[in-house]
This record gives sequence, C-alpha cells and structure tokens, in this order.
Amino acid sequence: MAGRGTPATALLTKKGVTHRVHAYDHDPRAESFGLEAAEALGQPPGRVFKTLVADVDGHLTVGVVPVTGQLDLKALAAAASGKKAKMAEVSAAERATGYVAGGISPLGQKKRLPVVIDTSARAFDTIFCSAGRRGLEIELPPCELANLLGATFAEISA
Repeated sequence: MAGRGTPATALLTKKGVTHRVHAYDHDPRAESFGLEAAEALGQPPGRVFKTLVADVDGHLTVGVVPVTGQLDLKALAAAASGKKAKMAEVSAAERATGYVAGGISPLGQKKRLPVVIDTSARAFDTIFCSAGRRGLEIELPPCELANLLGATFAEISA
C-alpha cells in the first residue's frame, strides 16, 4: 500500500480500527464515482456510500448515503437539529475536509464536522466509503465508522 495512505487510512491505523482498503482504476470520465466504485469492487451499490457536505443553518454537516440515493436535505437538517439545509459549495467542502470533491472521505477531515449516516448502513456487516482519493475505498463496520466520527444514524437518503 505504499503511496496510498490518506488522512482517512492514517486515522484508522492510529485508532486500531479493523478495516480493509480497496483500490481500483478510476476513470475520470465516469458519470458517477460512487457507482463506478461499486462496479469496480463487485459490490451492490447500496453497500457503497458517498460522502456529501451540506450547509445546515450556516454550519457544514456531512451526510453519508448510499451511492444509489440522493441526500434528503430536509431529513439531514432535521437529523442535525437544524431548520434548513442546502448542498455546500464545492470549494467550501474541499477546504473544510481537505479532500477533493469525488474523493471526500468522512474520516480524517481537516475540520471535525458533524456527521449523519443513513440508517441503511446498519443492514450490512461492513460498508464501503471513500478513503480520501478517487479510486480508493475503505471497508469497515458502520458502527465503527459512527463511533470514530461521533456520528448519528438517521434516514437521510431519498
């Protein structure tokens, strides 16, 4: 794995969390990076999650949802005890997380943002999420992800 480390993988190693890193050849022309990851890894798309950054009442908040779904902004706002949510500007998301859009991981972000994970993640022993680089995914139990992030679970996928 030389040269494949990211802040996300470093955090998991430092905390001693059991995980697996999966690499695949990313096609920059792919229309959906999440669906590309699911196909490349031979996983059902509902088990592969994308990390989206939203602005909830002026505060950046992370939603982790299956790549097959969309982030329900109303549900995210409610789960974050807010009133209104909108997708964050890409530049704001990249600045806050330290990752490039399309490769944002919920782990190892520059700023610790509140995180809400869609409840569908609980249906799996392990889920996949970005390792912080396009073409690199982390597989770990959803409860471990939530514990590390201080995240909550809520129905936030539309």
